[in-house]
Amino acid sequence: MAVEFVLIPMGTRLTANGEGQPFEISSNSTRTFLCSMEITDQMEQESVDISVWGSANGEDFGKMPLLKMPQRFYRGETRQVLDLSLKPEIRFIRAKYDLTRWGRVAPHPMFVLGFRVIEIPAFTAQTAAR
Repeated sequence: MAVEFVLIPMGTRLTANGEGQPFEISSNSTRTFLCSMEITDQMEQESVDISVWGSANGEDFGKMPLLKMPQRFYRGETRQVLDLSLKPEIRFIRAKYDLTRWGRVAPHPMFVLGFRVIEIPAFTAQTAAR
């Protein structure tokens, strides 16, 4: 059964840069995840950057993200694969988000979105036979 981690709950209103809480992934067998960001509301003249950060201890998330989602400006869904199979030291992940606004109407950016990662199950001969 695939495991899902909701790094930013769906419908979260973001108006400033920030980061989500850490989730432990050490028990996941494949360590390969489908990351999905869905924007349901936004203003014009702004962008959002979401990245996934990893940690061995849940405290120090380093200086470089494990994955950067493509920068987005409008509503819709964006998916990308995160493969941590060659990084066994990573036991925790969390999302970080950066917002940028260049318009003159409102002083702060605003996005309503959600971001989750779902473990991709291992491909086996039994799965292929179905």
